Amino acid sequence: MDTTNPGDRYSSRRRIAIVVALGLLTALGPFTIDLYLPSFPRLKADLGITDPQVQLTLSATVVGFAVGQLLIGPLSDRFGRKLPLVAMTALHVVASVLVALAPNITFLTVLRALQGFAAAGGAVVAMAMARDLFDGRRLVVMLSRLALISGLAPIIAPVMGSWLVGLFNWRGIFWVLAAYGLVVVVLVAVLVPESRPAADRSTGGVRELKGAYGRVLGDRTFVGVWITAALAFSGLFSYVSTSSVLLQETFGLSPGGFGLIFALCSVGVFIGVQAGSRLASRLGPQWTLVMGTSVMVVAALVLLGVGTIATNAWQLVAPMFFYTFGFGSSMPSCQVIALQNHRRDSGTAASLMGALNMGLSAVVGPVIGTFAMTSAVPMAAAMLICALASVVVLWVLVRPWQLQITLD
Repeated sequence: MDTTNPGDRYSSRRRIAIVVALGLLTALGPFTIDLYLPSFPRLKADLGITDPQVQLTLSATVVGFAVGQLLIGPLSDRFGRKLPLVAMTALHVVASVLVALAPNITFLTVLRALQGFAAAGGAVVAMAMARDLFDGRRLVVMLSRLALISGLAPIIAPVMGSWLVGLFNWRGIFWVLAAYGLVVVVLVAVLVPESRPAADRSTGGVRELKGAYGRVLGDRTFVGVWITAALAFSGLFSYVSTSSVLLQETFGLSPGGFGLIFALCSVGVFIGVQAGSRLASRLGPQWTLVMGTSVMVVAALVLLGVGTIATNAWQLVAPMFFYTFGFGSSMPSCQVIALQNHRRDSGTAASLMGALNMGLSAVVGPVIGTFAMTSAVPMAAAMLICALASVVVLWVLVRPWQLQITLD
């Protein structure tokens, strides 16, 4: 047995159970963000708030998600993966119930930050567990399988959200999230093993924590792919945070119509993740990342051009689809390159990646919200700027031609 892959000791059936449980866990974050997007107009009307205030509730969720990831990564390196994971997911259930009962925009914004904070466990710990258990090609396969499940969340969430808004109201969405979180807590507690042995855990001291951050941030390749991934995610978030207002209020779509277009574009992430993981095994993750970020730039350019003349929402679908495809094909390679040399500090590395992704996106959202959404141009311009910046960082810091990554 290959001792570098502790996950090999599990049967195929057990590995599938782990993938399903962790996949549902990683989907908790996208569901927390995307499920309520179709409810933005209803939320504005119900609470009597403005577009920037609605954007602020989304940004608060993202900030909470970023802070939570900074905390959960080192905690999982110190106390093991399972205990912090179960605790954070249980907190998400409580936060979801409180959001559903929020009496005004102030409470809603604060509680959405708490909800985002609690949802952070899944994204970080699932990635760290994959790195604990597997290496090389096995790691790519594990990450792609997780992405296969979690990638369905952005497709299902807006469709489900538009249906829930019609059936209940925006508060009903958060009762559904509470129920989903409760199911995930049970599955993780029963199905997911502890992947961080006591002998491998950090001492938790300040010196140990500084050492972990120093080792990770002292790696130029990690820093480069860290920033590249965050910029790519910010480009995607530019679309996520503005599409509800743009498609429903500017182009007059119903919540169901918005959900349909959002789901179609999100299929691009799903297909891109699978294509990217296969290409990474053949071409290498560094060149797959080059391809994915290049596709994002081209798609954003096309979207900017189409956005200046578009008269209906369907004209925007093709470039948005290819943008999400480019993003999806990039992500497995970003994770593999970032974690390849950091098995010891995988929780810290994963938390840093997630925190910057969400932190930068939290800035992008309110900035775009200050522009009037009379066309797709502000959204497309932000997507293009982020994609171009990710390409520059990739070539300047990551330097793909210098990487020698074999996935055996």
